[in-house]
Amino acid sequence: MEKLVERFIRYAKINTRSDDKSKSCPSTPGQTVLANMLANEMKMIGLQDILIDKNGYVMATLPGNISKEVPVIGFLAHLDTSPDYTAENVNPLLKKYTGKDILLNTKENIVLSPREFPMLNDYTGQTLITTDGTTLLGADDKAGIAEIITAMEYLINHPEIKHGPVRIAFTPDEEIGRGADKFDVEKFCAQFAYTVDGGALGELEYENFNAAKAKISIQGLNVHPGTAKNKMKNSMLIAMELNNMLPASAVPEHTDAYEGFFHLTEITGTVENTTVNYIIRDHDLTLFNKKKELMVKIVNFLNIKYGLNTVKLDMLDQYYNMKEKIEPIFHIVELAQQAIIESGIAPKVIPIRGGTDGSRLSYMGLPCPNLFAGGHNFHSRFEFIPVKSMEKAVEVIVKITELNAL
Repeated sequence: MEKLVERFIRYAKINTRSDDKSKSCPSTPGQTVLANMLANEMKMIGLQDILIDKNGYVMATLPGNISKEVPVIGFLAHLDTSPDYTAENVNPLLKKYTGKDILLNTKENIVLSPREFPMLNDYTGQTLITTDGTTLLGADDKAGIAEIITAMEYLINHPEIKHGPVRIAFTPDEEIGRGADKFDVEKFCAQFAYTVDGGALGELEYENFNAAKAKISIQGLNVHPGTAKNKMKNSMLIAMELNNMLPASAVPEHTDAYEGFFHLTEITGTVENTTVNYIIRDHDLTLFNKKKELMVKIVNFLNIKYGLNTVKLDMLDQYYNMKEKIEPIFHIVELAQQAIIESGIAPKVIPIRGGTDGSRLSYMGLPCPNLFAGGHNFHSRFEFIPVKSMEKAVEVIVKITELNAL
């Protein structure tokens, strides 16, 4: 366990922020740097079949140490960090949390406070790894990477723990929705796997959003405002009208648990042309389809009102709720749940309000629930992770591997 924090901090300092405008895979060079570092490290600790493919996917094997045939299991995490916040010059800090405000940055007076983030109160007396207030931390998902590698090293160093074969993989570009695009399920050769990409201590997730993205292009007509009466079509105002026709309560800031939403992610425009981007989310497939139908109806209405081809909608499904693929083999959730309990943790089985590589991989033939990595406030300069939660994640990975062999 003493290497766990050192590993995580070393990984966190590499800028692996992904870029959805890039056409390459991985989308950024820092992910390749980290992939090579991990491959070398895995070789040093004794893992086998280490591979980095041309797309930056890293795979390795921990051979089994029993003659009994048991299912091959896998553990996965992703190399990239979110493009939502800068990852340049990440400077992780170790802080013993006393229950008071944490001063992250003296110069800029940036404070991590339990008033804003009351979950901090759960970790009084524990050591936290925080940012310096100017970047994200990257616990999503470099904590998962550090935990998986540490668990594999622990199993190598403790051969008295009997286990079957274990496959591990680290994927690029998960944060921009491409993590499973080029993943070779057949080469990975596991019956089931777990992404170590969740949040707080004890979380276990096998449900996620159904997801779509919508790009809306609006063609207006610009006329001198002094002579614009009955002529001008202001595309920005049409965009505002479209947004106001969506249910005001169905947005991320007013929804929780199983509630879906429309999320306006970007709007750029002039009188003549405006582009609006949304993501559409719901756990329930019927409600998800109704949300998409509503978007189509609104666009059709605006085209009737303002003229054919005024509003153009491009909508694309991104991923689906893995619950459909997990429930028929629910024992893999129960296995993880038992491992969490035997590690002295109360399981928190909750839906993911997002997606992971596991949701896509489950539909590609690799059922893949999600385990906690331990962090909080992902994609933010206020991101932090308790060291004890990371240690417990390692313990759960080891315990799953052990229980799978019984």
